[in-house]
Amino acid sequence: MLRPLTLACMMLAGPAGAFTPVEAPSLLPQVRAGDLPPIESRASSEPLIVEMEAKNREPGRHGGTLRTLIAKSKNIRFMVVWGYARLVGYGEDYELRPDILKDVDVVDDRIFTFTLRAGHRWSDGHPFTTEDFRYWWEDVANNPDLSPTGPPSFMMVDEKPPLVTILDETNVRFEWSGKNPEFLALLAAARPPFIYRPAHYLKQFHERYTDIETLEPLIQKKKMRNWAQLHNRFDNLYKNDNPDLPTLQPWVNTTGKKGEHFVMVRNPYYHRFDSYGLQLPYIDTVDMRVAASSLFPAKAMVGEVDLLAKGLGFSGVPLLKRGEAQQGYHTRLWPTGASSHIALYPNLNYHDPVWREVLQNRDFRRALSLGIDRRIINRTLYFGLAKEVGNSALEGSPLYDPANSSAYARYDPDAANALLDGMGLTERRGDGTRLLSDGRPLEIVVETAGERAEEVDALELITETWREIGVRLLARPSDRNILRNRSYAGQTMMTVWSGWDLGVPTVDSAPEELAPTRQSTLIWPKWGQHFQTMGSMGAKPDMPAVRELLELYKGWRTGRLYDGTAVSKEDAWKRMLHIHAQEQLIIGVVAQAPQPVVVSGALRNVPEMGLYAWEPGAQFGVHRMDEFWFSETPAKTVALK
Repeated sequence: MLRPLTLACMMLAGPAGAFTPVEAPSLLPQVRAGDLPPIESRASSEPLIVEMEAKNREPGRHGGTLRTLIAKSKNIRFMVVWGYARLVGYGEDYELRPDILKDVDVVDDRIFTFTLRAGHRWSDGHPFTTEDFRYWWEDVANNPDLSPTGPPSFMMVDEKPPLVTILDETNVRFEWSGKNPEFLALLAAARPPFIYRPAHYLKQFHERYTDIETLEPLIQKKKMRNWAQLHNRFDNLYKNDNPDLPTLQPWVNTTGKKGEHFVMVRNPYYHRFDSYGLQLPYIDTVDMRVAASSLFPAKAMVGEVDLLAKGLGFSGVPLLKRGEAQQGYHTRLWPTGASSHIALYPNLNYHDPVWREVLQNRDFRRALSLGIDRRIINRTLYFGLAKEVGNSALEGSPLYDPANSSAYARYDPDAANALLDGMGLTERRGDGTRLLSDGRPLEIVVETAGERAEEVDALELITETWREIGVRLLARPSDRNILRNRSYAGQTMMTVWSGWDLGVPTVDSAPEELAPTRQSTLIWPKWGQHFQTMGSMGAKPDMPAVRELLELYKGWRTGRLYDGTAVSKEDAWKRMLHIHAQEQLIIGVVAQAPQPVVVSGALRNVPEMGLYAWEPGAQFGVHRMDEFWFSETPAKTVALK
């Protein structure tokens, strides 16, 4: 069970002099050549020291190359996800702890004072100081050319920005007039908002620090419109596609943004050490190869990977199991942490007014849910190992309610037909498909990014049972980016995706996914855009239930509803979950389907059983990939092709 979010400390943060730092053998040639300072000079004077035994982990040793696969070159960004160096981060007990930061002081969820580790450096050796926070706030977030809409929404409370004060080289304070309770959790996210930048590197692309006459030749060379576009091209700590951009992550990308082979090497200035003086990460190199995800099981089966989960589906497990004995790897099955493994997203902002009225009718969404035979889907696709529930908090969350999970999740075509008849959708054409009020057939186009085979298989099974209630399903494959852009424009009728990233919330988890707070949520992109842009774009919600969700989200943040009524975080969460269950805003199909995780037999400290979740946890991130290590050379190595 997840515990309430607190700033705890299982790790020891002491002076480097309290132990003897040990040089990684792979870095010795650079040190001896004078190209890199020795570890005694590189280490922060206040490193984060990890007691492996206290975490029930084996102390490791330096060395080795970890091989994995990605489906697209842009997925090198997942090294930032899995590396999981954050200002504050979750431990495996899902409590928040300082990570990059030495300390955090919080007053009333309004005033946050961050203390950096003295002597901490970027991957290129330049000091990491509060100047990097100042640069982001003053020169990026508040620069009209780089941030035309102003500071990001997570930095605004009651439409007001914080007072940001640089106290000294290692202390910075963010102070809001009202509460900002999700601030730290956002900083610990799989895709965090980086509220700092390597100022020493980026100033060369900023007009405030570099003459435009100097920038112009580079703007022309890179075929950019202006200096701001040039700056943005080189500034993306998440995408991980600029080898020259300094980082604080455990591994540094050495390869450009395109290609099929990417090499990540250890960050010689990383801030974490074990208690024996070994600088993390233990593993020297991460080797990422691009391949079609359909080939992932076969490549794993012949020994081409040491660690792999993303891109593997449950259907590949039989093939993976066949290669275990010969290649010496293990196929572990971790429960997934999304609220639904497969979910349908009706677009409540669909551009067609007739269809939009139908999609916004909760009886219609309830009927669609009752028309899904989850038992058949579970048995056919997951051998009965998934949960046949709707979209809600999962077991293991203190907010789990079986009534919410089971709401409208039974297979009941008679009840579904009655609901649709009650809406006046009684006319049918010859094949039994119902007709809309304007005579068009009730044909739902469900768009899929096609990244998971089981989504397509599930849609085929749903097609059969929806036919019994007079609804025709048409599946349309699409590219992820195209699908999202179409959804934002109101051009998708329905999409298939996973449920909320945060499937195992606590009362202190921000319920932003449950309200229209972001454009990226596929059920209400225009309402989310309206919130994100503080009303300058998108549209106000016009459904009472959705307006109530927004009010409860405000109540969770401030303790008060719009009318001044007090509300606790727990009550806000429970009421929001109940609304979702009754409204069926997202139609969950199955939950907690097992995620295959291929692990080399020589790889240590990978949990036998772990939660595979995007939020909270960043998939492998919460399990601390920098603490994985190779105990021996694999008995048999097959070259990657």
